[in-house]
Amino acid sequence: MTPATVAAWIDQGHLKGHRTPTGRRRVASADLADFLQAHGMAVPPELMPSRDRAVIVVVEDDPGYLKALVRTLERDAPELEIIEASTGMDGLLEIGRVSPDLVVLDYALPDLNAVQVVQRLMDQSKQLTAPVMIVTGGMPPAAESDLKRLGVRAIVNKVDGMGVVIEAMRGALQARKVA
Repeated sequence: MTPATVAAWIDQGHLKGHRTPTGRRRVASADLADFLQAHGMAVPPELMPSRDRAVIVVVEDDPGYLKALVRTLERDAPELEIIEASTGMDGLLEIGRVSPDLVVLDYALPDLNAVQVVQRLMDQSKQLTAPVMIVTGGMPPAAESDLKRLGVRAIVNKVDGMGVVIEAMRGALQARKVA
């Protein structure tokens, strides 16, 4: 997109903006971001509003475990915003939509397993910067080594309890802030 294109959008009334006394056009960052998003265009990170709360996408197909995890997080970590998904594909869509600060992923999902989801997330065109954490009831040893090779740093077993899962999430978010 060129400055001339943006100027044309303003002149045609498609984009909210104004002219300065010198004839230049000005657009509020939020208005440009809203316009780009409404028209299916990529919004540059510098135009995205800063978030007050860290955003976590939780991809879990067990409705009971998902509900328990979300309730526990709402109670024990109200500083977090939780986005839920129950399949790998839904998780990928949510991750692309919200650019989360952390992805919490079950290993066995109805459509994809965690290795397949992480492989798609690591695609260079996705530009994922969020750490990925696996919470699982069990997985094959080969899958664990594949996930570590793909950059997953934390793999937590569900039987270890919600406290361990939440501490691992906080640790992953803290490591991201430091990095």
